[in-house]
Amino acid sequence: MKPSLTLRLLACLALLFACTSVLAKPALWVVRNADTTIYLFGTVHLLPNDASWHYPALDRALSDSRTLYIELVDDDAANMAALVLRHGMDPTHPLSTQLGEADAQRLRILANKAGVPGGMQTLDMMRPWLAALTLTVSPLLKAGLDPEHGVDKQLKAQASAVGKPVLGLETAEQQIRLLADMPRPVELDFLRSTMREAADDSAKLTELIDAWKAGDVDAIARIGNDDMRRREPKLYQLLLVQRNEAWATKIATMLQQPGTVFIAVGAAHLAGPDSVQAQLRQLGIETVRQ
Repeated sequence: MKPSLTLRLLACLALLFACTSVLAKPALWVVRNADTTIYLFGTVHLLPNDASWHYPALDRALSDSRTLYIELVDDDAANMAALVLRHGMDPTHPLSTQLGEADAQRLRILANKAGVPGGMQTLDMMRPWLAALTLTVSPLLKAGLDPEHGVDKQLKAQASAVGKPVLGLETAEQQIRLLADMPRPVELDFLRSTMREAADDSAKLTELIDAWKAGDVDAIARIGNDDMRRREPKLYQLLLVQRNEAWATKIATMLQQPGTVFIAVGAAHLAGPDSVQAQLRQLGIETVRQ
């Protein structure tokens, strides 16, 4: 399971999913100094319409915060479509010609199973990274999970409704380029990894959303990060560690400005030994679980 990223986050994040009857209390952290308070909250990017995840401490943190940061604010449909066309399509180099016969046949089967419109013919025009995201997202959208009901989208709408500024930690192009600029062997490994995981993605998603609702950070790390760290260390460094380091540096800068800020990122970024909190600790900044 990969950390949240743009289309996969529809993702990434890196985190999604099935409604349970358990009272939800997703994990929340705080960083403070004399003049500044910064909350850190892990999100999931696809949810059923009726999923409930608010609780009093979270609502107080949101109410007290004057500014909201999420991963992206420029992920409107027009901008994303333009970026995908520019960085994700490559009809002159069919994807099937870049895979061995066995992998190409497995991709055909998975495209049909996932309900990708146009099946293998569509995937064949894509770069490997985009084909991987499409395989991940298509069955979720087919099942009726709506990115517009993701936690980050809901937080953005709530903040905007009361006039609070909503800012992005990254741009959509930065996220897309993280994938599009991967060396081709790493990009193909990303696709192969997605193909390997396709058979058990549904079970993992259910397990992950239950862990998120329970605030079980160890389980989120195990489900969301551990396999990629073992199997694809270069991808893990690129998609998770480097971004966590960059965000920690930004948070350290924010601490120099008085005020209260709420930061919401994919839950996998706040779990495991390379989390944002771990990167902050390297900078001498401690976070406290609420």
